[in-house]
Amino acid sequence: MEDLNPEVVLGMAAQAPDGIVIIDGDGLIRYWNQGAERIFGFSAAEVDGRSLDVIIPEKHRKRHWDGFQEAMDRGTSKYGEADLLNVPALAADGRRISIEFSVVMVPAADGGMYCGAVVRDVTARRERERELMRRRAEAAV
Repeated sequence: MEDLNPEVVLGMAAQAPDGIVIIDGDGLIRYWNQGAERIFGFSAAEVDGRSLDVIIPEKHRKRHWDGFQEAMDRGTSKYGEADLLNVPALAADGRRISIEFSVVMVPAADGGMYCGAVVRDVTARRERERELMRRRAEAAV
């Protein structure tokens, strides 16, 4: 893999169907790929330099930022490589969507940290699961 051109990796990240989002130590969006554009409905230009709050429902922000600050202070996330987090998120049109994501902490050249996430929209799957649970509950009555 040593002869793999870094531009190929960057091109793949830019075009990946899953969202790839990177925020800096201040929680500002610094990278937003085409997958994130599709999932959330915001273009990269619309979110560049904005707070991640643009996609975090208000009632979840304190918990998110408390965990984010702990991770930045430690330089590591409490979530492992294989952990998938499931949370609600906001789309550009105001809809609530369900996402799952993994977290990666990336050291910056200046000694700071970036936090990256690979995000997948699981709204349709979560709706099917809720419908199935509803039907099972009705059948049990």
